[in-house]
Parts: sequence; structure tokens; C-alpha cells
Amino acid sequence: MILVDTSVLIDFLKGAENDFVSLLEEILDRRIPYGINEFIYQEILQGSKDIAEFNKLKKYFETVVFYHLKNEKKSYEEAAFIHFSCRRAGITIRSTIDLLIVQTAIENNLYLLHKDEDFNKIARVVPELKILKKELLTVS
Repeated sequence: MILVDTSVLIDFLKGAENDFVSLLEEILDRRIPYGINEFIYQEILQGSKDIAEFNKLKKYFETVVFYHLKNEKKSYEEAAFIHFSCRRAGITIRSTIDLLIVQTAIENNLYLLHKDEDFNKIARVVPELKILKKELLTVS
């Protein structure tokens, strides 16, 4: 199962062509389970250029699985600890939302498909974060 980050979805929705969009298209073609979380959903919606696009995106994402943080307050503590651990390793993570996306992936045992270097930095410090790479789909 895969959590698809905003960074990939934006390119996909705009019709961009890159390795990350190709990976998402392969996931869709092969009907591999994937989804988003409420933070990714908010980021996508707040990027709407007008009300028509906002409503179109809402309708599109009605069909997508949502993964949620499972441990209430503890989930936020663990996301904050990821930030703390990264900072101690000399890595600055710019987005609280990214930390919550990582925590969602970890708690739901999901691979993360992204196009954001901060996630790669986090994965170097947090081995529980599984980053989706093309090679993983070829063995599925």
C-alpha cells in the first residue's frame, strides 16, 4: 500500500511528465492500493486556482482512500520526535505537514511516493519510513 504525497499529485494533476508521475500512473494502471491523508488533501485543495477547480478536486478525491493517524496525541508526539531526531542529526525539516505525512505512512505501514527531498532526508534518520522506488513495483 502506498501513500502518495502532494508533490507527486500536483505534477500528476497538471499532466507533467516525470519519473514520479510515471510511477503513479503505473500504480493506477496496476490497481495497486494507494491513498492520501487529510494533510495531503488540504494541501491539494488549498492550491486550487478557483472554485471550479476546488470542486473538481473535491469530487476527484472522493474516490481515493484516506489513511489517518491512529494514535491520537501520541501520533503528534512521535511526529515531533521525528523532527527532533532529524534536527539532532543536523537536518532541518521545513514542514510540520511533512512530518505528519511521514507519521501517517509509518503508522499505516505504507510506502511513500514523493518528489520532496525532505522525505529522503527524514528516511536517512528514521528507518521506519519506507520510500517507494521503481524497483519495488517491478517485484510486486
